[in-house]
Amino acid sequence: MKQFVLIMAFISFGFVQAQEIEFENLTIDYGTIAKGSDGNRLFVFTNTGSSSLTINKVTSSCGCTIPKKPSAPIAPGEKGEIQVRYDTNRMGPFRKTITVSSDAKTNAIVALKIKGTVE
Repeated sequence: MKQFVLIMAFISFGFVQAQEIEFENLTIDYGTIAKGSDGNRLFVFTNTGSSSLTINKVTSSCGCTIPKKPSAPIAPGEKGEIQVRYDTNRMGPFRKTITVSSDAKTNAIVALKIKGTVE
């Protein structure tokens, strides 16, 4: 019986202290843009959990895309941003993936996408 109570306490504590991440959009479409134009975009997310959320790592599928993660943890209910800069001096269509790794409990790894065409 003591083990059951102890296990239930751990489970309850885990649910109370959960971090969750929810992105407003998983894909940003640049559309057709001019060569050398502004390649900066933001992926906005919310910590929908009950404890602080830390973005551990953000990587891109190509050196032409530079992501930047928040430096501080995101408090419960607060919004955060993943900044992405695509090199718009590269002509033609593009599709890139940005992988976000966090301490969220259910979706610790999220794949974000950017796409468009540089003319």
